[in-house]
Amino acid sequence: MADKISITADWLDGMAFSVNVLGHNLIIDTPISAGGKNRGPSPKPLMLVALAGCTGMDVIFMLQKMRVPVEKFRIIVQGELTSEHPKHFYKMHIIYEFTGKNLPPEKLRQAIELSQEKYCGVSATLKKALTLTWEIKVNEP
Repeated sequence: MADKISITADWLDGMAFSVNVLGHNLIIDTPISAGGKNRGPSPKPLMLVALAGCTGMDVIFMLQKMRVPVEKFRIIVQGELTSEHPKHFYKMHIIYEFTGKNLPPEKLRQAIELSQEKYCGVSATLKKALTLTWEIKVNEP
């Protein structure tokens, strides 16, 4: 049987909702210019957050197993929206930014490819709906 995940979203007022995600509370809202009070992020950017979190956890887990000593790891996810309603993402680009001494490029690439091709369920879902690309940046400390 397939796993199920359920969240609840309770309307507060205006455009705001209090969302419970597996016991963690989050307020989502819209900017004042869109009728909200800007009390939290709006829903669409949270798709970028989900992607960063999913692939980031995969990559750091695999690099730890490979004993790659990453000092810092940052993920930047850029999304491009259509200009017409319903405005939706048609493209996302992930920048994996690593900092460390003598980081092996082949292991960084392998960890990302495993995430993107095998493990990250958010990437797998999004790839069915949009173009998803990525790149690696390495910084020496």
